[in-house]
Amino acid sequence: MKRFSGLVDGYGRFRQTGWVEQRARWSELAEGQSPQVMVIACSDSRVDPAQIFDVDPGEIFVVRNVAAMVPPYETTPGHHGVSAAVEFAVQFLKVREVVVMGHGMCGGCHAALTQNLHGNEHGAGGFVADWVGMLDDVRDPVAREYGTSGRVAELAMELAAVTLSLGNLRSFPFVAEREQSGELALRGAHFAISDGVLRVLDEETGEFGPAA
Repeated sequence: MKRFSGLVDGYGRFRQTGWVEQRARWSELAEGQSPQVMVIACSDSRVDPAQIFDVDPGEIFVVRNVAAMVPPYETTPGHHGVSAAVEFAVQFLKVREVVVMGHGMCGGCHAALTQNLHGNEHGAGGFVADWVGMLDDVRDPVAREYGTSGRVAELAMELAAVTLSLGNLRSFPFVAEREQSGELALRGAHFAISDGVLRVLDEETGEFGPAA
């Protein structure tokens, strides 16, 4: 696994190849950005949205956090990083689609399912526990039906997290308005690390199926 010095070496290769080869594209991007799609994904190092979707710089606006979560709309004092990103993408960049992409073997969803970090001090898992606590409402039905261990239960938790975040997105008034007017579409997806398959949510059936 690479450390920062290895990343700097990679930057050198990028400057000599990718940056030079797409010099016109970078010059264009220096004037601004106009992505059509926002992707909300997990911070997990194995699931880079730009790599999975094979896109060039400037094509997707990405927010990554533990378990690809979107909190519900709220205006209480505090630092609302995901909410700020959603607001910027929808209201200022005017993206046409927002994709919530969960993934297989998600540590955040595992923590939510097992609740193994509940009660931990901040700095020893407490921040993670607080964050994935947003999944408690969907965690209980998953635990009752599938238990709290094994790949079947974990997958059910990962898919439930995507569905919950889509619901939370719709609690943002400006998101709901643009979706209802047809200016914005919300998508749910799940990328499986084990087989590399992207599954997309059909909201009419509630089922995730392989992307065409």
